[in-house]
Amino acid sequence: MRSYSVAVVIEKDKDGYFAYCPQLQGCYTQGQTFEEVMENIRDAIKLHLEDRLANDEPVPTSEVVSLSTLEVKV
Repeated sequence: MRSYSVAVVIEKDKDGYFAYCPQLQGCYTQGQTFEEVMENIRDAIKLHLEDRLANDEPVPTSEVVSLSTLEVKV
C-alpha cells in the first residue's frame, strides 16, 4: 500500500464546511463540522486515487508553496 500527500483546501460558510483537492479535478465534498468534512475529503481522495490507479492513470503531484488568509480593505 502506497501513501500520497495531497493539498486540501477547507472553506467555512454559514452552511458548514466545503473541502476540495486542487490537484485532483472534481474531488470535493462538504460537511457540517470540520471533522466531518475532513473525513469526507479523505474518503473522496481515496476513491479518486483508487480509480486512477485501477485505470493506470498517473497520480498528479504538486508542491504547496503557501496558503494564507489576506485581509484587503476597500
